[in-house]
Amino acid sequence: MEVIKFSDLQIDERIKRAIEELGYEQPSPIQAQSIPTIIEGKDVIGQAQTGTGKTAAFSIPLLQKLDPQDRSLQAIILCPTRELAIQVSEEVRKLAKYMQGIKTLPVYGGQPIDRQIRALKGGVQVVIGTPGRVIDHINRKTLKLNNVKMVVLDEADEMLDMGFREDIETIVSNVPEERQTTFFSATMPKAILELTKKYQNDPVHIKVVRKELTVSNIKQFYIETRFSNRLEVLTRLIDVYNPKLTVVFTNTKKGADELVSNLQARGYGADSLHGDLKQVQRDIVMDKFRSGTIDILVATDVAARGIDIDDVECVINYELPQDEEYYVHRIGRTGRAGRDGIAFSFVFGREMRKLKDIERFTKSKVLKHTIPTVDDVEQKKVGQFFETVKATLEEGNFSRQLQWVEDFCNQEDFSIIDICAAIVKKTLGDEEKEEIKEEKSGDNRRKNKGTKSFETSRLFFNVGRNQRVEAKDIFGAIVGESGVKGKHIGNIDVYDKYSFVDVDKDKAKTVIDRMMNAKIKGNKLNIEKANKKARKKNKK
Repeated sequence: MEVIKFSDLQIDERIKRAIEELGYEQPSPIQAQSIPTIIEGKDVIGQAQTGTGKTAAFSIPLLQKLDPQDRSLQAIILCPTRELAIQVSEEVRKLAKYMQGIKTLPVYGGQPIDRQIRALKGGVQVVIGTPGRVIDHINRKTLKLNNVKMVVLDEADEMLDMGFREDIETIVSNVPEERQTTFFSATMPKAILELTKKYQNDPVHIKVVRKELTVSNIKQFYIETRFSNRLEVLTRLIDVYNPKLTVVFTNTKKGADELVSNLQARGYGADSLHGDLKQVQRDIVMDKFRSGTIDILVATDVAARGIDIDDVECVINYELPQDEEYYVHRIGRTGRAGRDGIAFSFVFGREMRKLKDIERFTKSKVLKHTIPTVDDVEQKKVGQFFETVKATLEEGNFSRQLQWVEDFCNQEDFSIIDICAAIVKKTLGDEEKEEIKEEKSGDNRRKNKGTKSFETSRLFFNVGRNQRVEAKDIFGAIVGESGVKGKHIGNIDVYDKYSFVDVDKDKAKTVIDRMMNAKIKGNKLNIEKANKKARKKNKK
């Protein structure tokens, strides 16, 4: 299958820059087919499931066709619900980040209409709204449609199911006939086909055709966890299952690099593989993975096409892919050469709906898996430790070590059991971890955002990437120099010239006092509490 990148598409460079910043490198099938067709000016019927990237499929060509110098309304996107209107509006705004002069506005019921009217009077090129509120503005003459060049119906089948057909017809009939009309829908019922005949001009029907693929030898599980807890869940899975090689998938290059940095900070052998790496760099990473120098590979979908290794025992979808076929391709990295494989997917909230689409496509059941507990991880580590002890005992040939122990027992008043317990503690550590507290998907109560339950202070470190410092270096230095345990350290954000570290508020002074004038990779440290000026600098 040919790999198409966003850079291959005829897209405005300002939009490409926004896409690059968001971290996406490969368009989904619906995007790859729809974007060029809509840019050509053709009417389109796009048929694809929710969560396949339909919003970008129509937003990118829509933005490309706008005239920033013209302050009048040029495009309308209709959505069935307030939530979807807000979501689409946010994505359009992100894609238009570097297009100066472009203004978008979501309009929906439940928000004061006066505020929307003031915004419309100020000049808006794109309105994203629910049918009822759009009609309200048309009747008030606050929404002038005489210069609209494009109309998009997002989730058209859902709008018809909700009884919006009459509203849709009212809106579209008020738009000039010389326009481009695009319908996006998961299904194509008779009612939509009737609308397309009435309001579209020789539309191109784009339906993502997927080939049937089997995943019968791969055990598939999902874990319901919000994004802020996923790093902790990921490390627990790896500790409990202890796979020989693991591939973890993210949707963006930025996400892959950040995850690798966080894993390395926790002491895991990980590296990333994505489209920004040159072929020489890719080869080096893959050689390390094949040889077991690293046992965790964090990859994007584009990069994953080069992964053909028989010993991959586990695949983890840190984020669900945009398209069901990508899911099959991802988990197919395990279970190769007749072996059995295991795959985990992290989901939360509306991602459950996307998971159901994946189940229908693969014709397989993805079973729920509980988050491994602290006790699960501990028992696994202890079990593995005593397995190695047992193997050493069976091998024999430890007479010198036996003499050392006997000498120690003769000199000190400790029992053999106490000595063994001390050795286990020294080997495995004694760090206590808290259980992850997850509320259900529908629970909107405020919770701590991170996996840590403590209140944090943000510290400024005067070292960064320019000094060849990584998150793992800072993490190790704090633990080693200050004596503060890893469980009291939160996010570590490394920039070119400096870094920010979240630590337990009660431990912040200890870190500052004990690490002042210490060194990381030969660089003398200056540490202080991050002030407002530093925070603003960080945001920029």
